[in-house]
Amino acid sequence: MAEGPEPAGCAGTGRHRTAGGRGALGAAALAGEPAIQRLNPATPPRRLRVATYNIHRGVGGDDIEDLDRIAAVLRELDADIIALQEVGYRAQPRDDVARYLGDAIGAATIPGITLSDEAGDYGNALLTRLQVQAVQRHDISVPGREPRGVIEARLYTGQDVVRIMATHLGLRQRERQQQLAQLLALLERPGGDLDVLLGDFNDWFRYSRLRRRLNAALGTAATAATFPAKHPALALDRIWARPATSVTQLAAHRSRLSAIASDHLPLVAELALPSGHS
Repeated sequence: MAEGPEPAGCAGTGRHRTAGGRGALGAAALAGEPAIQRLNPATPPRRLRVATYNIHRGVGGDDIEDLDRIAAVLRELDADIIALQEVGYRAQPRDDVARYLGDAIGAATIPGITLSDEAGDYGNALLTRLQVQAVQRHDISVPGREPRGVIEARLYTGQDVVRIMATHLGLRQRERQQQLAQLLALLERPGGDLDVLLGDFNDWFRYSRLRRRLNAALGTAATAATFPAKHPALALDRIWARPATSVTQLAAHRSRLSAIASDHLPLVAELALPSGHS
């Protein structure tokens, strides 16, 4: 979402129509955090497909809230790792939206809740087919602004450890600068065989300080316009990998469904794993 006055669709505001009879969750939210599934491919892959997708609480360009439509887009992506932003705020309180979407594509679900109120939980989520070794959540909120966080996960392919950092930065430039400093500090810690930083960075300036600093830390990343979904003009969503040469393809995912399911298009990257070069 672009910087500026926060529109009436932001977290904690408003309600939207729901698709009649669609998107109903299979079970109520579990007490506490859902147990992380542990998946391990029988044959370690040589490449990974990763994606980031701001799902706008499941509310599409037609103002209809339809999680089944979001799930269908996720199936189109066929990605091993998907970072989601703006997860939650359904009409039914406390439904476990992240788990529902993970189950829909056969993936483990790592929630990254940033706020909760009477409408339910809201924030980020990470979906993955890989074995989950460890998870940490980092609060990068700026006082007086919407709570923000980072999901840091170590995933195992069978040969390589992949460190994922998934986030959604703030709407204001000064806010993002403070969050950038925290991201850079996290990136200085020991990583995996492959490090991936992805999410909605709310930064579209070609020569922004945020982009320059992250390119310096991780290697220059290609970009693709993902917002608004119907006529994408801004590259708000980003994927960085270290080493940067592991990114072999990067593109916005455009389809009939993705053009209407959310206000963002998904961003998808193909990554070559270090063990694939041996």
